[in-house]
Amino acid sequence: MSESRETAAPRRTKGEPRFPEGPAPDPAGSHFERRIRSFQPRRSRVTPGQGDALRRLWGAWGLDIDGQRTLDLGELFGGLPVVLEIGFGMGEATAQMAADDPSTGILAVDVHTPGQGNLLSLAEKAGLTNVRVANGDAIILLREMLAPDALDGVRVYFPDPWPKKRHHKRRLIQPEFLSLVATRMKPGAVLHCATDWEPYAEQMLDVLTAHPDFENTVPDGGYAPRPAFRPLTRFEGQGLDKGHVVHDLLFARV
Repeated sequence: MSESRETAAPRRTKGEPRFPEGPAPDPAGSHFERRIRSFQPRRSRVTPGQGDALRRLWGAWGLDIDGQRTLDLGELFGGLPVVLEIGFGMGEATAQMAADDPSTGILAVDVHTPGQGNLLSLAEKAGLTNVRVANGDAIILLREMLAPDALDGVRVYFPDPWPKKRHHKRRLIQPEFLSLVATRMKPGAVLHCATDWEPYAEQMLDVLTAHPDFENTVPDGGYAPRPAFRPLTRFEGQGLDKGHVVHDLLFARV
């Protein structure tokens, strides 16, 4: 990627897609059965810089999760080992991790359009070539578009905790998700989760410890210290300021 000057967004006519060459509003459409989703799409303003990045860079660095093809990660990342990151917010931590470790490809998935544009912009400014931005449902990506043993790691940082009891079924880290993601991870690959919501951390630890496809990398069990490669995010800093305790969990695929 090469740095480019921000340009003003062109005026749209009624009914015209916001970013005709960018991420699709609903990439998988009605091809797959409805299910309880673990994410809540957020509507927020796309800045001119983010919109410019989406228009210019999506064709080269973005992909829609349509569930209609199997991705060739070797071709997509030039043979680099690939880590899947589910939910990257505004992308600052993702861009930093990609810059710190250019020998690893990061397939970053989110549904937040401003964040997608921001990550593309950050990657371009830093000259990164090891980031791809995926738009849509990570479950469809895992189930329909990734081959077995395709991933060298999975990162789930600060997923929606769905704090109300009636919404706990929407939490991503559940036995069914772990069974699916395990099939796409190479043996020894690490699933790294982090949350500042104590009850969710306890649930994560329970379901991961009980799952036969994963083994805690902490010898005596329990939570892991925050590894140096995971940056302190703005969201995490806000939680810490409120007195939240952040827990990291690192479990290896058996």
